[in-house]
Amino acid sequence: MTQRRLPRPSELKEILRPKPIVLNPTDRRLAGAHTIADLRMLARKRTPRAAFDYTDGAAELEDSLRRARQAYRRVEFRPNVLRGVSDVDTSREILGKRSALPFAFAPTGFTRMMQTEGERAVARVAQRNDMPMALSTMGTTSIEDLAAAAPDARKWFQLYVWRDHGAGEDLMNRAWESGYDTLLLTVDTPVAGQRLRDVRNGLTIPPAITLKTFVDGATHPAWWFNMLTTEPLNFASLNRFGGTVAELLDKLFDPTLNFDDLDWVRQTWPGKLVIKGVQNVDDARDVVKHGADAVLLSNHGGRQLDRAPTPIELLPATLDEIQDSAEVWVDTGILSGGDIVAALARGANAVLIGRAFLYGLMAGGERGVQRCVDILRTEMIRTMQLLGVRRVDDLRPTHATLR
Repeated sequence: MTQRRLPRPSELKEILRPKPIVLNPTDRRLAGAHTIADLRMLARKRTPRAAFDYTDGAAELEDSLRRARQAYRRVEFRPNVLRGVSDVDTSREILGKRSALPFAFAPTGFTRMMQTEGERAVARVAQRNDMPMALSTMGTTSIEDLAAAAPDARKWFQLYVWRDHGAGEDLMNRAWESGYDTLLLTVDTPVAGQRLRDVRNGLTIPPAITLKTFVDGATHPAWWFNMLTTEPLNFASLNRFGGTVAELLDKLFDPTLNFDDLDWVRQTWPGKLVIKGVQNVDDARDVVKHGADAVLLSNHGGRQLDRAPTPIELLPATLDEIQDSAEVWVDTGILSGGDIVAALARGANAVLIGRAFLYGLMAGGERGVQRCVDILRTEMIRTMQLLGVRRVDDLRPTHATLR
């Protein structure tokens, strides 16, 4: 028979250790987020459906996005042991400048619609963590205001070539004069993709208060209060436009875009040039011949052509084709530090994340974006240590294969 006794006070003291009380509700909320999936759940609770779905969704059946995520699930890591991994170096040279982290914040449109701190919050986090961030042509903070918010951050500018080249040239000049050192030219948008979640939600910019959005807003009062009591939501680099997102994109994007336009951008922009939206090896080779410093293998987060190629699967053939004549980056489907390590091991020079930091922004503003970086950094370091790799630059294809 088991003999029982009362525990001694000293024994209880060892096991009764309540967590510290966190008074700030944002800090308390974010403390419970341990993965990007956790941030996504918080974002969904705090953001009206139309705004959340704009971030979370993709084109048509959303197969491009689904396949990209599945590709990272197919990664098989192959670790080495007995390598001594107490200190891990996550830095990486990206287009001639060392970054403390091998990933950057991708350009995202309508960012203040997700949460009113918007691009300024993202830029401050990038500055604090010594990593790059890109401002979108369709951003909700101006080129100059972003530069003022984070003067020491490494800033890139993403450009759509407009039907009016003069407007594009003006944006490039403003970006260069404001200290942006790299231009990301997006080339996968001759027309807007069919983003069915946005169509069904009736998403407009600025958001319109209909009966449907009013009912949804009743469950997200903080979001509506912040939007209505801060600076108006508009496109800082565009003339004010009222209408659906698809209507705006169709007016903005130029279906006649060709290599002559790329040559014009290369001649106009004095800094580094990245071509974003490349989806086959031949195009990667050709844009490098036309002056690209880096190729970003991207299917636009699955938001343009559905059933498009998956970037991480394109990596080996692209690297073989262009050799060392340009850097090769990837995006789409990346939701963990392990995904980032896998992409780097497969040969990517850098990785861009979009939805991951937007989930953080929606979950907790600037602190949520910082939480996203902390999660990804922690996951990266742990994955590298378990792989037996001390430096990002030492990752090799033998460390990550696709099953």
